[in-house]
Amino acid sequence: MKCNVGGIDRMLRVVAGLALIGLTLAGMIGVWGWIGVVPLVTGLFGFCPAYLPFGASTCATHK
Repeated sequence: MKCNVGGIDRMLRVVAGLALIGLTLAGMIGVWGWIGVVPLVTGLFGFCPAYLPFGASTCATHK
């Protein structure tokens, strides 16, 4: 697995994932809030499988 999620993208994914999970645990949104696990995991691992078919990457290129 090659990293394809860059710094700001990773931070936003982790924050959004934690927010969704937190809102679900607080009872403010329904069970669909558990979808926050997906951006949380992709942010923590730095890899997003949805980027692969498009060849997308938000990582900085190293020379």
